[in-house]
Amino acid sequence: MSFLQDPSFFTMGMWSIGAGALGAAALALLLANTDVFLSKSQKATLEYLEDIDLKTLEKEPRTFKAKELWEKNGAVIMAVRRPGCFLCREEAADLSSLKPKLDELGVPLYAVVKEQIRTEVQDFQPYFKGEIFLDEKKRFYGPQRRKMMFMGFVRLGVWYNFFRARNGGFSGNLEGEGFILGGVFVVGSGKQGILLEHREKEFGDKVNPVSVLEAARKIQPQTSAAESK
Repeated sequence: MSFLQDPSFFTMGMWSIGAGALGAAALALLLANTDVFLSKSQKATLEYLEDIDLKTLEKEPRTFKAKELWEKNGAVIMAVRRPGCFLCREEAADLSSLKPKLDELGVPLYAVVKEQIRTEVQDFQPYFKGEIFLDEKKRFYGPQRRKMMFMGFVRLGVWYNFFRARNGGFSGNLEGEGFILGGVFVVGSGKQGILLEHREKEFGDKVNPVSVLEAARKIQPQTSAAESK
């Protein structure tokens, strides 16, 4: 048992433990930056979206079915993860930059939020140039609601998104629920269907504005569809 009295034996043991811990940490970091542990999204159907109850943000709110948003002219709809998030504000500004072209197409731009806290929605409106509605049951964030917890803060893509938005001059706060991931939809008029469905896979995973515009150009307003029959 003389080897137990050898200091080099303990040194070697400690190095082995340290190397093992570093290896495990490196593996965990590597896996966290793949899609292995990301929540899997489930595509929504038109019927699912049509049946969602939304509320206006007036003093006396009106509840209505979401299909009213796109029934006549289609719509571009942003499901906002958190209005106070500077990444969400960046995406809202990107979508708002399309508003002149969407107006030419006759396609409205809307957003839904999952909660209304103090002045959060009001503070979000300078970044978003469309009407905003409340989705209390968070159904626009489904059918399979997805979350990103603290793993998001070790993803390189998230940090890249942080720096991109900061460099773009966007700022925010920590008010409200921000772990349920959002998305963007382009929905055609009537029964035309969902033309684009972007599901945020990590914090700051923005939709491509070019893809949004391409999908919006495919929308056939109800009047045009009726005349073509």
